[in-house]
Amino acid sequence: MTPLLDVRNLRIAFRVDRHGTVDAVKGVSFVVPANATVALVGESGSGKSVSSLAVMGLLPADTTVVDPAGQVLFDGRDILHLAGAQRRALCGSAISMIFQEPMSSLNPVFTVGFQIGEVLRRHMGMGRARARARTLALLEEVGIPDPAVKIDAYPGHLSGGQQQRVMIAMAIACEPKLLIADEPTTALDVTIQQQIMALIARLQRERGMAVLFITHDLGLVAEIADHVIVMRHGEIREAGPAAQVFGAPRDRYTRALLHCRPPLDTRPWRLPVIADYLEAEERPLAVRQRQRGYGPDDDIVLDVRKLKKSFWLREGLFGKREFQAVKEVSFQLPRGKTLGVVGESGSGKSTMGLTLLRLHQASGGSALFDGRDLLALSRRDYHVYKRRIQIIFQNPYASLNPRFTVGQILLEPMRLHAIGADDRERVKRAQALLERVGLPAQAYHRYPHEFSGGQRQRIAIARCLTMQPEILVCDESVSALDVSVQAQVLNLLQDLQDEFGLSYIFISHDLAVVKYMSDTVMVMKAGEVVEMADADELYRNPRHPYTQALLAAIPQGPPRYA
Repeated sequence: MTPLLDVRNLRIAFRVDRHGTVDAVKGVSFVVPANATVALVGESGSGKSVSSLAVMGLLPADTTVVDPAGQVLFDGRDILHLAGAQRRALCGSAISMIFQEPMSSLNPVFTVGFQIGEVLRRHMGMGRARARARTLALLEEVGIPDPAVKIDAYPGHLSGGQQQRVMIAMAIACEPKLLIADEPTTALDVTIQQQIMALIARLQRERGMAVLFITHDLGLVAEIADHVIVMRHGEIREAGPAAQVFGAPRDRYTRALLHCRPPLDTRPWRLPVIADYLEAEERPLAVRQRQRGYGPDDDIVLDVRKLKKSFWLREGLFGKREFQAVKEVSFQLPRGKTLGVVGESGSGKSTMGLTLLRLHQASGGSALFDGRDLLALSRRDYHVYKRRIQIIFQNPYASLNPRFTVGQILLEPMRLHAIGADDRERVKRAQALLERVGLPAQAYHRYPHEFSGGQRQRIAIARCLTMQPEILVCDESVSALDVSVQAQVLNLLQDLQDEFGLSYIFISHDLAVVKYMSDTVMVMKAGEVVEMADADELYRNPRHPYTQALLAAIPQGPPRYA
C-alpha cells in the first residue's frame, strides 16, 4: 500500500557564510501512512522541524541547500521541487501545519474569524457569508467557547489554549489529508495540553487524517502515536511501531530521552542527562535520593502575608473594572528551600512573583525580608534589597540584550550595585560564574544569538548569580527547554542551592518538574491559594478538586521498559 507521505533520502544544509554550509538533515527517510499518527521526536537541532518545513515548502530559499537527489512524495507525487504556485495550492489544502507558538502565527490586527475565513476563501473559493458560517462550525468543532462571540475577537483577547485551537481550526479548514503539528503544546498548561492532544486525536479519528506530530517529549505522544521516529543531529536513530519503541527501545539515545523527564515516584539526587546514557555501558542507576520538606527549625527568609494585586480594566467609555489577579496570598519561604507554585495560565502565579520583585506594584499585603517589608520600602531603600532577590524569566531568547556580549551582560549588574572593587575583579568573577554554570571561557566574548536555548538560560542564571542573591524566583524558567537540556538546568539549580543555600520560588505549569524541585507546593487558581502542602503529600493525597484535576492531567508517558 502506497503511504500518504514518503520522504526519501532528504538532505538539507544551511549556508552560514559565503563558502560554508551546515548540514541540518542528513539523508532522512520515513513514511507516514494514511489515517495514521506518526511522532517525530528529538531535541532542538535534531532536524525534525526542518524536515517538516521542507515538506511544507517553508524553508528560506536564499539560505537553504536541498539535495536534488532527495524526494518528498505525497500521494505518490514528488512535491519537493514543485513550482511555488503549485506548492502553495497544495499546502494549506491537502497538507496543513500547526506551529508551536500561536501568537506568533496569528496576525494580531485581524480577527480570528477573518483569518480562518481567508483560508476558506483562498483554497476553497467560498464567498464571505459561506466562509463565515463554515468558520463558526470549525470554532465549535475545536471547542472554542461562545464561537459566535469569539469569531470577531482578536488573537490577543484569547488565552493560549484558545489561540492554539484557532490554529487547529485554520489547519483543518480545508479538510487536509495530512496535518503536521510542530510542538503544538510546548508552552501550554498541563490541562490545556491534555485537551489539545485529545482534540488532535479526535479530529484524526473522525476525519481520517494522517498526523505528523513533532515534539521533544516521548512521553507526550505515548497515548496517540502509531509510529515513532527518533532523530538526533539530523539523522534517524530509531523508528518503529510505538509499542516497540516505548516498550523495548533499541537505541541508547531513545532510552535516554525516555528517562530524562523527572519521575513522579522517586526523587534522584541528580537527573540523568543524555550524556549519562550515551557514555554508560548500562542504564545509570540513581541510588541516592534527595530528601525534601520544611522543618520546624528552618530559618524563614521571606514571609509573605495577604499579598494582593489588582489591575484596572477599561469598561465602556468612562468606566473601569477591577480585576483581582492575586488575592491575599500568604506563604513562608525558608532559607535553602524551594516553594513550588503551580496553576493554569491566569491563576496569578507569575503575577505574584513579579509583584514580590516590585515589577508590579502591590495592591495590599506585605513581604517581610530580614524584618523589612519589601513592598513598603522607598525606591532608594529597596535598591539595597534588589540584588538579594532576583528572577529568572521564562524565555531565554527575550531576557538577554542581543546587543551586549555575555561579558557585558554579566558586568552591568555588578557595576550598578558596586559589586567588586573594580572591573578587573568583576571580569574575574563573571568568568568564574560562566564556568560554574557549565559554559566555556570563550562564551564571555560572544553574543546571545550564538548560543542554544539551554545555554542562554545558563547565562541568565549566571547573571542572577553576579548579584549574590539569597532568593531566586524561577518563572517558568525551564518550560521552553528540551527534556535533556531541562534536566541539565534543573541539576544546575540543585547544585547552586546546595552550594550557596539559595531559596527558590519555583513557578511552573509542569507538575513533574515542580514535584522534583520543591519542598512545599502551593496551588493557585484564579488568584487564590487553594491548597498548600509538602510536595510528596500533595501529590500522594491531593485534597482540593482543582489539584486533583491538575495531577490527573499529567501525561503518564510510556510504560517503563525492563
